[in-house]
Amino acid sequence: MTDIRPKLLIVEDDPGLQAQLKWAYDDFQVFIAGDRAAAIALLRAEEPPVVTLDLGLPPDPDGTSEGFAVLSEIMALRPETKVIVASGHGARESALRAIALGAYDFYQKPVDIDALGLIVRRALQLYKLEVENRILAQRAPADNRVLGRMITAAPEMVKVARTIERVANTRVSVMLLGASGTGKELLARGLHDASNRAKGNFIAINCAAIPENLLESELFGHEKGAFTGAVKTTEGKIEQASGGTLFLDEVGDIPIQLQVKLLRFLQERTIERIGGRRSIEVDTRIVCATHQNLEAMIADGRFREDLYYRLAEIVVRIPTLAERPGDATLLAKVFLTRFAGEMNPQVKGFAPDALGAIDGWSWPGNVRELENRVKRAVIMADGKLINAADLDLANGGEAGEAPLNLKTAREATDRKIIRHALARSEGNISSTARLLGISRPTLYDLLKQYDLPY
Repeated sequence: MTDIRPKLLIVEDDPGLQAQLKWAYDDFQVFIAGDRAAAIALLRAEEPPVVTLDLGLPPDPDGTSEGFAVLSEIMALRPETKVIVASGHGARESALRAIALGAYDFYQKPVDIDALGLIVRRALQLYKLEVENRILAQRAPADNRVLGRMITAAPEMVKVARTIERVANTRVSVMLLGASGTGKELLARGLHDASNRAKGNFIAINCAAIPENLLESELFGHEKGAFTGAVKTTEGKIEQASGGTLFLDEVGDIPIQLQVKLLRFLQERTIERIGGRRSIEVDTRIVCATHQNLEAMIADGRFREDLYYRLAEIVVRIPTLAERPGDATLLAKVFLTRFAGEMNPQVKGFAPDALGAIDGWSWPGNVRELENRVKRAVIMADGKLINAADLDLANGGEAGEAPLNLKTAREATDRKIIRHALARSEGNISSTARLLGISRPTLYDLLKQYDLPY
């Protein structure tokens, strides 16, 4: 009969304490390890959600070096595991270091079994909640659309969309961080549409595309006669977006002297047009984006730290297209349908080598590069099917480092291949099963096992 109790790994070299701890946790499957090698072997084989770890392990039973080495290795192999560190050596210093390395909690010896048991059970509960959240994040909508207009089947992007939906109706400023071409403006517009400001204006401005001497006027507006050429009073983008949302793309390119004025607006919610003397109250929600490292710019004195914290009340990191398995194929088909209808109706789809090239390419330009390649291929294609040559793609890509845990690596590979096949087959189960060379019941079992949408 399968043991359904949760697993607990106890890493402890004292035989007496080993027996005492094992007896105390009869509602767990308990595994005991007395040294680093045994601990890591059990971690790989059993994948316990919770580990208690004594820092004083051989060959350094009177110190902490071996225990910290075990903690570092656990965090590298299974960062989701909740590790509770116990030690009597330099308690405060050890606690700080353990938490910094990723431990869930720290407990000072001598061990109180009841108190430690509460910590273990609390850690297990948190682990279960995190697992549930990951499963929910992996369930993409059936039509592959999130935030109304963004198309994705990747859990990584669904998670981003869920975060944006969660903060949409708040007043917090949101910063979108991601490489060029990842869809930052689309996400900003999705945030606006999902908010209670949806009836107001969505105004977007690319701070890098406007000359430095004009950017202040673009943002804050100007009064008639404020400077040569100011023949009439003009509202700035901040004022135009009152009651709605202002999207500041490439916010890292705002000049340092203009950053002061933007900070004042965020603090006081009023502006003065250039050449004006009247304060104007403005109710504008700010969403900004950049591909630059603002923390490095702050260190160099090129971006104000106080402005950063005003703009980055919520930070959302956007994955690259290469980090969204299956999305390249899915989006390529959407783009082909759109562009073929507009420019070349004879094009009906992709040849197999084109789909292979799309799957294999690393997409350094992300969704923007994919869209441009498909658009060009549709225009230039001679036949009904676009091939890899039409896309000007080599059939390959860059692979990331494989997980060290064999079971995890196999599951990751299975998920990726199944998601690619579903994307190619546009969700058709029979076609996907044929593409994978398996039966439909087997495919259904795999979809259920990996909790993939179908």
